[in-house]
Amino acid sequence: MKKILIALVVLLSTTAALAGNRDDDVDRLQSSATIIKEIMSAPDSGVPNEVIDNAKCIAVIPSMLKAAFGVGGAYGKGVASCRTDKGWSAPAFFTIKGGSFGFQIGGQAADIIMFIMNEQGMNNLLQSKFKLGADASVAAGPVGRHADASTDWKMRAQVLTYSRARGVFAGISINGAAISEHKDDTRDFYGRMVPFRTILLGNIESPKEAEIWHDTLSKYAGK
Repeated sequence: MKKILIALVVLLSTTAALAGNRDDDVDRLQSSATIIKEIMSAPDSGVPNEVIDNAKCIAVIPSMLKAAFGVGGAYGKGVASCRTDKGWSAPAFFTIKGGSFGFQIGGQAADIIMFIMNEQGMNNLLQSKFKLGADASVAAGPVGRHADASTDWKMRAQVLTYSRARGVFAGISINGAAISEHKDDTRDFYGRMVPFRTILLGNIESPKEAEIWHDTLSKYAGK
């Protein structure tokens, strides 16, 4: 009887822990959707329509932690989706570590948005582990409601990146940061391990908890 009680306690504790982790994933989806809404609603300093309309994939890292004087360590957990023939893919959870950031001094947290702009960048993302600036060319994205026609943003980078810290929104240069699938978050959210590529190619159905994420992508970036 005692062994049965112990087993039940362990089972309940494990279930509660998994539920809590899944709740964190859902919170991250909601935060990421809010960040896109707020940045796209900025009258003059948002992401240009040409960028978001042409993005193959979109990734958001809410409150990425940075501690550096010009360069240094960083860590964040984010979510990404790619365009498919059926609309935006289910959300894929990832981590981003390390790298150098082009403008900040001191430690702070910032919201990061990445737009993967072409097939090559998308293929790199589908590998589930790649390094910005090495495996995929990356550049600070243009800011404003419309991208300057004289810029070569379509040609020069597979990934365009933006940052919002302390209410200030700007394009940011990120180099050397490594992105990889967060397997624990994937298991928590989907109930099993699903490869990054399977998720981002639209080969798994998105749970209902991701509706706010999908609705936001559809509203601001189209199908």
